[in-house]
Amino acid sequence: EGDEMETPSLEEGGEIRRLGKRFRKLDLDGSGSLRVDDFMSLPELQQNPLVRRIIDIFDTDGNGEIDFIEFIRGVSQFSVRGNQQQKLNFAFRVYDVDKDGFISNGELFQVLKAMVGSNLQDAALQQAVDKTILGADRDGDGRISFHEFCTIVGELDFTKKMVVDV
Repeated sequence: EGDEMETPSLEEGGEIRRLGKRFRKLDLDGSGSLRVDDFMSLPELQQNPLVRRIIDIFDTDGNGEIDFIEFIRGVSQFSVRGNQQQKLNFAFRVYDVDKDGFISNGELFQVLKAMVGSNLQDAALQQAVDKTILGADRDGDGRISFHEFCTIVGELDFTKKMVVDV
């Protein structure tokens, strides 16, 4: 999957400059990289239960921080120019916590639990997870592959909703 590491072609230097300004605004301590606390300084992200998963995905070198290149690569997936395949890939990686290329029952439970918090009892959530895995798992291996994920999500046409104006 070499294509996911590619730096997006943001044709206009203006867009890079705008993202640079955004990045510097987030970089509270001026360190040149973003940490969880920097993201949590944004009121709209403080309430987002998936912010840590998103940061983890942006952080491609796994050092716990997001440098400017990682920031541009990550954000480009949500731009209007981001293609459907990039958006599906990103959404899949939100659930694929251990990065093994599959969404297991436990991973789906973990991410959904973060999203619903205590609004749903664990037993009810587990039932929903089991039902989702059962419905999506076309090859019967007990987990959801990227292809199986795309099949389900493709029917929902949700990638159009995954556009963020940055």
